[in-house]
Amino acid sequence: MRNARRDEAQAGSIFLVFQNEVNSRKLKVFLQDFQHSDDFEDQFKDEAESENVGTLRKTSSFFLKQKWSSEDEEFAGPSHPEIPTLQGVEIVSEKELAQLALVRPLVFNTQEQSAIRDYFKILTKKVSEYEITQEFMALEVKKLPAVFHSGNELHNRDKNRYRDILPYDSTRVPLGENKDYINASYIKIVNSGEEYYYIATQGPLPTTTDDFWQMILENNSNVIAMITKEKECGVTKCHHYWPISMKKPLELKSCHIFLENYQILQYFIIRLFQVVKKSTGASHFVRHLQFTNWPDHGTPASAEGFIKYVRYVRKSHLTGPVVVHCSAGVGRTGVFLCVDVVFCAIEKNFSFNIMNIVGQMREQRCGMIQTKEQYMFCYKIVLEVLQKLWTVK
Repeated sequence: MRNARRDEAQAGSIFLVFQNEVNSRKLKVFLQDFQHSDDFEDQFKDEAESENVGTLRKTSSFFLKQKWSSEDEEFAGPSHPEIPTLQGVEIVSEKELAQLALVRPLVFNTQEQSAIRDYFKILTKKVSEYEITQEFMALEVKKLPAVFHSGNELHNRDKNRYRDILPYDSTRVPLGENKDYINASYIKIVNSGEEYYYIATQGPLPTTTDDFWQMILENNSNVIAMITKEKECGVTKCHHYWPISMKKPLELKSCHIFLENYQILQYFIIRLFQVVKKSTGASHFVRHLQFTNWPDHGTPASAEGFIKYVRYVRKSHLTGPVVVHCSAGVGRTGVFLCVDVVFCAIEKNFSFNIMNIVGQMREQRCGMIQTKEQYMFCYKIVLEVLQKLWTVK
């Protein structure tokens, strides 16, 4: 079923791998539906996922039809500079990403532009007068209910990448009927009456990869945002938890994961996975988006790439909470959540308060946004977006 391949490698700045004619037709339908989808903020649903093949909740016509190790020579881009490529369908163009990066409000008239300019000046003043540092220090000293019993249980300790980064018992993501443990937290952020749902989690370990994919399936999540390389400064930050070869799926206890397509862009990598349950044969399609431009230390020098990345993740979201992870699942993950909520607020002409957003995150997962530099980077990104808006003619 999965042995028809295209042989020709195609040079270019964007690398694509595609599998076979059958999946080519399927993904063309998916990409057409995705490009016309306006529903970027679906919240995860309460009802149980159907086990029947070909059924997944209403997202696009494709999903209604389809439902929800490095031994090979072809790599699906884990920060790999020289990746063999095959001709395939372009998932997204640089032109589309550039358009996404222009965060425009629904109502954008002279009055709104003036208000944006005033708010830009207020935020700029806060940054120049070190108010941002004071805000971060105030967040650091705020007392939070630290109940981590599940993460500290003896049989769960090896499931934690870092001993000091554990989920609160009250917001941890339970797995299966027995509510088994994974180092992951539900995050709900409320801004101007709008609610945004995420799962913030650590980078999977070799021993927790099965648990990670179980979490994806149980929460019906169609997007994974990964904000780390597998190794940084020679230190392992995240296990390679996806298939790197289109010849061979990743075999887990309860499912097979097939790499259907990928595209390497300047700032991030897009991977399309089909997750097939062994028990039923039911399929769930996942878009895996790995940001590869975060430096080993500090924050990105330019906000441009991260803005495009955050916007594309939001556009890709169809079902379930957006699953976001870096290595510990608190620092870069926190930056992503904060910026995503602010961008949504700007689009809808809503006000926002970065300190309040970060405070909400920290009440649900310990240490969200770890450093002053990360907190400042949130402001830098927002200021760049606002500046572009009030200078638009």
